[in-house]
Order: sequence, then C-alpha cells, then structure tokens
Amino acid sequence: MKHWIPTNFKLLMVFQIVSIFASLAFLAGTFVIEDDIGKAISFGAFFSGTIAVILLFIVHSASKALRQSEERLNHALGVSNDGLWDWNLATGEMFFSPRWCETLGFAPEEVEARAEFWEQRIHPTEASRVMEELNDYLANRDGVFQSENRLRKRSGDYRWNLTRAKIVARDEDGLPARLVGVDVDITDVHDLSEELSYQASHDVLTDLANRREFELRLRRVLSTAQSDNSEHALCYLDLDQFKVINDTSGHVAGDELLRQLGRILRTHVRKRDTLARLGGDEFGVLMEHCTLEHAGRGAEALRKAVGLFRFTWDGREFQVTTSVGVVPISEHSESAASILSAADSACYAAKEDGGDRVHTFREGDADLERRHGEMQWVPRINRALEEDRFELFAQPIVPVNSEKKEGDHYEILLRMRDENGQLVAPGRFLPAAERFNLSTRIDRWVIDAAFRWLSEHPEKLRRLSMCSINLSGLSLGNEEFMGAIVRRLDEGTLPPDAICFEITETAAIANLASATNFIHSLREKGCRFSLDDFGTGLSSFAYLKNLPVDFLKIDGAFVKSISYDAIDLAMVRSINDIGHTMGKQTIAEFVEDELILERLREIGVDYAQGYGIGRPGPIDQMD
Repeated sequence: MKHWIPTNFKLLMVFQIVSIFASLAFLAGTFVIEDDIGKAISFGAFFSGTIAVILLFIVHSASKALRQSEERLNHALGVSNDGLWDWNLATGEMFFSPRWCETLGFAPEEVEARAEFWEQRIHPTEASRVMEELNDYLANRDGVFQSENRLRKRSGDYRWNLTRAKIVARDEDGLPARLVGVDVDITDVHDLSEELSYQASHDVLTDLANRREFELRLRRVLSTAQSDNSEHALCYLDLDQFKVINDTSGHVAGDELLRQLGRILRTHVRKRDTLARLGGDEFGVLMEHCTLEHAGRGAEALRKAVGLFRFTWDGREFQVTTSVGVVPISEHSESAASILSAADSACYAAKEDGGDRVHTFREGDADLERRHGEMQWVPRINRALEEDRFELFAQPIVPVNSEKKEGDHYEILLRMRDENGQLVAPGRFLPAAERFNLSTRIDRWVIDAAFRWLSEHPEKLRRLSMCSINLSGLSLGNEEFMGAIVRRLDEGTLPPDAICFEITETAAIANLASATNFIHSLREKGCRFSLDDFGTGLSSFAYLKNLPVDFLKIDGAFVKSISYDAIDLAMVRSINDIGHTMGKQTIAEFVEDELILERLREIGVDYAQGYGIGRPGPIDQMD
C-alpha cells in the first residue's frame, strides 16, 4: 500500500527552512554596523532572533492548523460511506483509503496498490463500458467523470457503486497525470429504485405485469411487426362469474381468486409471452412471434385451464370460466389502442355467445364490426355531452278508459344532435352508452334538463299528473347518482309524486339488490316507479313481488299483435291480471291503432302509449 507523507517529516522540513532564514538574518545583522563589531553582533542576534521567533510562531500556527485539518479529514473519512482513491496515471499506482478497502471486505494491507486491482473488481458485464467512459473522459479532459457500476466484494457479492473522479494534475505536455476519485455505495438506493420500477410495472395483487407495462410491450411488438412483417397475437380474457363470487363471498375472496388464477395462467404461457392483469377480472397475454392459428390453440388451453380450476372459499366451491378474445398483430395493425379494442370486442363476442369460449378475430367479423361501430359512438357521445347537443322529447301516455280524467302524463325521451345538426335516434347511441359505461352521465343530463324544464314552465307543472324518466341499469347502483336526485328533490321546486322513474325489467333483475334499494330510497321521497318492457324476462313474475314498483309497462312485442294473435292477447291479459292482483297499474306500449286500443279496454289495461296515441315530439312543443 502506498501511504501519505507523514506530518512530522513535513514539520522537520519547515524547521530546516526556518533555520536557514535565521542564519541569513544573522549575517544580515553583522553587516549593518561595520565599525562596532559588538553592536553588530548584538543587533544581528536581536534581528535574527526576532525573525526566528516570528517564523517559529508562523510554523507553529501552520502546524496546528494542519493537524486540525488532518483530524477533520480523518473524522470525516471515519463516518463517511465513501471510499477515496488516488491514481497516478503514469505509473499505474493507486492509493485506496481504508474505508474503500473496508466496504469491499478487505484489510488495507490486502489490497494491491495498482489500477489493475480496481479494474478487476468491476462487474464483467460493465468493465468495458466503465473503462471506455473513463478513457473518453481523460481524452476530453473536461468536467467530472461519473459512472454507475458494480464492484465485487471479497465475498464474491457485488455492490452498486457510484464513481466520481477529477483530474488534479497534468504532465509537462498537459496530459492527465493524476486522477482523484471517490466511490459511493449506492446499493440501497439502487435496490429501492429497482423496487419502485418493479412496482410501477407490475400489479400488486397478482404480481403480473400491469396494464401500463402491457401496453408498453404491445407498442414495441407492434413496431417490430411493422418493421419486419412478423406475426404476433394478443389474447384478452374476462372471467364469466367473477361478480357472483365477489357478491356472495366478498372482495377478499375475489382478490384471492385473482391471485390463484394469475398463478395458474402463468403456467400455461410461454416464457417469451407477457401475461398481465389489465384491470378488475381481465387478463391479457401478448404472444410474440406467434401465428393466429397457434394463438387460438394457446387461448383454448388457457380457457380449459381456468375451467378445470375449482376455487374454494369458506367451505364453498366455485367453478370459474372465462371468455377469451384473440386478435392478430401484424404490419396492418393500426395502433396498440386499436388492437386492444379489437381484442376486447372479440372477448365480448365470446361472452355474448354464452361465455366459456374463445372468439378469434377474422376479417369481416360481423360481431366485431358491430361492436367496433358502437365504440365509434363513445367519443361522439362525450362531445355531445360537453357541447350540450342532447334534446328532450316527450310522448303522451293516456288512460285506456276515455272517461277517466286526469292531468298530463308523458314519458320523457332523449334525442341527440350530431355534428351536422341532424337528429339521432336513441337506438343508435344508447346501446354504446350502456356497454361503455356512459349511461349514468346521460341519465344525469336528462334528470337535470327535465327538472330544470319543469321548474321553468310552471303552467306545464300545474297540469302535470306524471312525468316518466328512464334510468339505465348502471345508475341503479350508483350512490352518488341517487344522492344527486335526492338533493334535487329536497330543493322543493317539484312535487316528487309527479316524477316516475322507469327501469327495464332486465336491468332490475340484473341488479336486483341495487334496484330494490334505489326504489325504496326514492319512494320514501314520494317518487313512483315503472317497470319497463315487462314480460321479456324468463322469471318476471317471480321477481315482481320483490320490486316495489307502481306501474308495469307491458312489452310492446306482445301488445302490437294482440288484435290478431291469441297467444299475445293471452300474455297481455295475464300480465295485466297479475299486475292488478299485486296492486300495480299497467301501461301498454306500441299501441299503434284503434283496434289494439279496443282490445286493451276489453282486457282492462290502465294506460296506453304508442304511435296510435301520439308520436314523440320536442318537449317544448307539447300541448
């Protein structure tokens, strides 16, 4: 090991210099007064002594400051985690501080004072890079050298290291002659950074890649496909019965199911594939360098693996199935977003076909083209909401018994103006709104607009018997949405019993608990409810007794043919009788002519609605 020059040796050199100065001073004093040698000696002695004292004082002060500086340096080195080194570039000799040796597990006498020792400690995969960076720095001779690398400890383990160095001396040609540096142990910082990076790219629950990481890799694979015409594929999986497990056993059980399924799926994908949890109960598999045919077989294997799995929780056993959509990734693919959209559509098509199956995308796929068409409505609906391009229409509902007199009764309907100002029928955009979770936003717009219109037209409000407003199934379970309605009713500008909310039978049955709670909460405020499209469900009558509604709207598919179809006539009659038995009033839809209206009178239906009664029109033009 090379050592620093001892402090005592430095002080000895200083005293020698002081002695020389004192002698010179004495000689100078002897030549001042030549005729009096005694005075000269006395003056010289006095002068030289004074100079010597002054120099000794300066030396003592400098020595004391030097000792204090060295003590501070030693203390700093003792508490610092940094290792210092000093490299003589001409000879290759290196000084390593004791701390540098200690951090690598060596005693100072065990470390060879050569540059080769340092170079040999650098991780083999990083050594050439570090030396290349160092040589580049020495050649450019500018600023401070900095590099992250791993150094091998005596134990064989590696620690992450930040090296910073600077040229402190040059030779007569101006070339670097001495390099002084410091190595800082950044293993903890690096490990934390790695952990944060891992967490940013992985799902906490399943430890699979997350959606962000999946989309990054998808964009990379798409770029590869577009550059070399290679084939790849994407599988999109959506569990079929996850909501049932969540609702019956709780979210803790649902989380455990997702964890276990993640482990099962991982054993059925190739090492090169990316398996990710995309959100909720949805998973994705990015299959690189895989034809669509092979991807289809892989998707089928995943489907079977999920189907064979049995999830046990709290003594109960659940069977889980999944719907899978498969799409190709090729040079013709437009974007990562379009690929994910097509995969989601293919998965939905599998689910609509009954679930527990694989739907592979093909050119000209009618189901996917329909769903893709629906997706095009999403930005259009959002823009229409932002630009307030929705309008309220109304259609009258009248008593079937013409002798019955009451105020105005109508259903509020919705229309949208497109970008060119043309009216768009709800059948074109509402299915997309339902499927892509926009229906609650639309429901809120309708309620705000309807309540505002009624408040601004007191003469219409005075004549109003009932105003029916449609609600989507998604809104029934939205506590915030229900709270907004309650706040509007609490303002007291509208009589609650004049408001009737319509929900479809299928939406009510699909969200039975939420629908029942929603209905009870708003009926307490005085509102009424109507069950729309009644008769379309397979278990309508069984569920009816659990839904506290005031009206049944008999599905128009039965009503429109009762004048000539005995079975439909019998269906309408039975629905009407059951409704009356349960204390509910009935409304028949699709009443298109007088003959249908006459049959409804014979049956005893309470109200009628349809083109034979009155067509929908702008609410402002309503009589």
